[in-house]
Amino acid sequence: MLKWSEISIHTTNEAVEPISNILHEAGASGVVIEDPLELVKEREDQFGEIYQLNPQDYPEEGVIVKAYLPVNSFLGETVDEIKEAVNNLILFNIDIGKNSVSVSEVNEEEWAIAWKKYYHPVKISKRFTVVPTWEEYTPVSSDELIIELDPGMAFGTGTHPTTVMSIQGLERFVKKDDVVIDVGTGSGVLSIAAAVLGAKKVTALDLDEVAVQSAKMNIKLNKVHPVVDVFQNNLLEGIQVKADVIVANILAEVIVRFTDAAVQCLKPGGYFITAGIIQQKKDEVKESIESAGFQIEETVQLEDWISFIAKRK
Repeated sequence: MLKWSEISIHTTNEAVEPISNILHEAGASGVVIEDPLELVKEREDQFGEIYQLNPQDYPEEGVIVKAYLPVNSFLGETVDEIKEAVNNLILFNIDIGKNSVSVSEVNEEEWAIAWKKYYHPVKISKRFTVVPTWEEYTPVSSDELIIELDPGMAFGTGTHPTTVMSIQGLERFVKKDDVVIDVGTGSGVLSIAAAVLGAKKVTALDLDEVAVQSAKMNIKLNKVHPVVDVFQNNLLEGIQVKADVIVANILAEVIVRFTDAAVQCLKPGGYFITAGIIQQKKDEVKESIESAGFQIEETVQLEDWISFIAKRK
């Protein structure tokens, strides 16, 4: 039986996304995020059950990110590389908090069960509900839209505040037959949402080959592959598409690198939806978006995250 090693990193909310990316790049086949905010969030009983979350599973402060790596002869080197990459986040002014790392061993059966207890159907916007592939789920209302995800392979479950803000933005601004570009697609969840909302063409881009494979799988799972093309690509380099909407749920330091390219790829009057921005970077991103020739229509905040909705003049 395959043995898995659980690597657990105690960090901050701000560092969850970059650390999750580091873990995926290191070959993790899944990330679990234990955030104490989950314990105090009000959970409506909209699915006929209240989830009994166990406070002992959660840290008192900060966030624990756990990932699972197969036990093999390079495990030691892999763990060292992960630690080094996490420490390097300080160079990007990302607060990594306690940054305590522990490694333990679990067997495959325990892992498969442990993994699934964290995921349930979650209503993330007025119309969208994200459902893990193994759950049976019946829509509550007739206009509800479902996205199926297999988080075991992906970069997130669609419930992170930045994903929620991005999907809420798409829900408001994507019209039938629009052309959409999703920069830094990750699990593909935003591209799936755009296609379900009636976009006629979605271009999903990510630099990470693991993300590209994961997005392709989730896009097929949701049967939107005729509309969505996924490419490995560095931001908008070489992209000739003229879009009605561009969505980018990525770190602030990455957004500022391609605001000029975003203007070039948008039709006049098109929308640029950005998320993944922390408070400290808010002004820097705003300035970059405006100097590229956008007008910021709205600033949305959810927990500690900011999303800008900008329109091309």
